[in-house]
Amino acid sequence: MNVYLTSGTYDYLRTIQENHPEQPVFLMNGEDNTVAYTEGDNIFQEPHVYEVVDQEGTFEHSGYVVMNNIPVTDEGRPLFEDRFKNRAGAIEDSPGFQAIRILRPTQGNTYTVLTLWKDVQSFEDWKNSQAFEKAHKNSGPQSEEKPSYVAGPAYLTKYHVINEEE
Repeated sequence: MNVYLTSGTYDYLRTIQENHPEQPVFLMNGEDNTVAYTEGDNIFQEPHVYEVVDQEGTFEHSGYVVMNNIPVTDEGRPLFEDRFKNRAGAIEDSPGFQAIRILRPTQGNTYTVLTLWKDVQSFEDWKNSQAFEKAHKNSGPQSEEKPSYVAGPAYLTKYHVINEEE
């Protein structure tokens, strides 16, 4: 399965969403941009295309999205993907967790670990939990030595899913 992301103005992305009622398109507001997300078929003119390496949960029309963008070396791709495919799964048991997608870029080297939460507080509670600490003990933000597969600094992007029905 593929995932497609594109950015633009809210009005433009809303038009795409309205023109494709057969396919769920999720609009998300970030700090300084709006992004559209869809799974399955590409409906965007200039998408960022990703292959889903692993997934859990259902993407919803409300919630808080955190994308951990991680540059990975070519040699490190199998190791990185294996790490996520064989993760303990503790995140799925966290209150407020809704979905996770491990996304392999079809161009470039930056993978995206996309998580969907009920709200900001649910994400913050996860981030401050022992389960988070355990999952990130050798590769998290506090880790002094980064894994060999990392090709550069990771960065987070955060969004609120726009719920048109609210």
